[in-house]
Amino acid sequence: MSARSTKPHEVVERALELSRADGCVVIADEQSTANLRWAGNTLTTNGVTRGRTLTVIATVDGREGTASGVVSRAAVTADELEPLVRAAEAAARGAGPAEDAQPLVTGVAPSPEFTEAPAETSSAVFADFAPALGEAFARARAGGRELYGFANHELVSTYLGTSTGLRLRHDQPNGTLELNAKSPDRTRSAWAGRSTRDFKDVDPAALDAELAVRLGWARRRIELPAGRYETLLPPTAVADLLIYQLWSASGRDATEGRTVFSKPGGGTRLGERLTELPLTLRSDPHEPGLESAPFVIAHSSGGDQSVFDNGLPLRSTQWVDAGELRHLTTTRHSAALTGLPTAPAGDNLILDGGEDRSLEEMVASTRRGLLLTCLWYIREVDPATLLLTGLTRDGVYLVEDGEVVGEVNNFRFNESPVGLLGRASEAGRTEKTLPREWSDWFTKAAMPALRVPDFNMSSVSQGV
Repeated sequence: MSARSTKPHEVVERALELSRADGCVVIADEQSTANLRWAGNTLTTNGVTRGRTLTVIATVDGREGTASGVVSRAAVTADELEPLVRAAEAAARGAGPAEDAQPLVTGVAPSPEFTEAPAETSSAVFADFAPALGEAFARARAGGRELYGFANHELVSTYLGTSTGLRLRHDQPNGTLELNAKSPDRTRSAWAGRSTRDFKDVDPAALDAELAVRLGWARRRIELPAGRYETLLPPTAVADLLIYQLWSASGRDATEGRTVFSKPGGGTRLGERLTELPLTLRSDPHEPGLESAPFVIAHSSGGDQSVFDNGLPLRSTQWVDAGELRHLTTTRHSAALTGLPTAPAGDNLILDGGEDRSLEEMVASTRRGLLLTCLWYIREVDPATLLLTGLTRDGVYLVEDGEVVGEVNNFRFNESPVGLLGRASEAGRTEKTLPREWSDWFTKAAMPALRVPDFNMSSVSQGV
């Protein structure tokens, strides 16, 4: 009997029955994906996949503390289930006390749909999108441009059960669209991306029209030197920078003096104003259109994530409230260690509080500056300041007197997202966006465009 022929909740229940550990957490992830790929205005491949991953977390109490053992495997058969449970228990007995040990979560009401079949995606998710994409191919071909890209839709049903009685379920749809337009000679390129739950809110024609405009801007090439420029960062670029800021907002690390959120002389910068703009940075599992798991799902411990917190309810958390730093990420363990409130990192990120102005309106009010398309190859240089470096990609444009006058060369940048928030002079309208750099890990974001008076383009790059 294969794992797929057994209902996920039954696998969770059976694994818990087999457990001989002092505590046990079982996570069954049922995943299905559907995808399309295209090149040169022609659909090239499409496919659908299915799979299951089972994670067993065993906890063993000892005189010196509680140890944990974690084992994850895909395509586990019925005969392999007990060996998997035993492997997790052996890993726990062979490990030292877990630093993040806490009592397993209790008292969370069960999900009513816990025993229902997993949700699944299929090629039907592209029923309206695919014909519209074909029409976009025809328009691009007639307009002398070539479209490349892919669309991917994933649906993961997660079943979480524990020896303390938790029975929780979450279905997470996640769709991404990336579209590149190129001139036939490949000298000009433009990119657009979208995040979606179901592909019903994605318009290929509108994206193609946007890319056609950008390829038109690129007909004129202007070389600029490195330096500090007034720069308009579109929502995708803002998302990539602030997601990294969230990943670096460990309350424990800040308390121990290792991050940009550490206060000189000790403590954290909680309560400090990070920006004069009335911006609020938050995570909310119930945010419309960006819904995410309303409880902790942790397949491993590390950083500010703990397997002992599995099932812990998540609520809306304001990381920055009207410009002031309000929360840093913590587990129950690191919260107890630092005296900070428990605040697990969420699976979405929203920055709002800006003006109701589109990026186009912000361009129109720019005397002279740069308009970016996106960032990539972002890497950390200095955790103490959260200095990041990376490259611009697929179009940097020069704006003069409210109009885009041409495409300029790419740059390497050196900036801290915390510093950018502090220096930003304008924020536009918040909208859903796809973080290009981190889209393999984090897709649920809504950001405004930001105007930065002195963005540091540290050197010229030959990247495209």
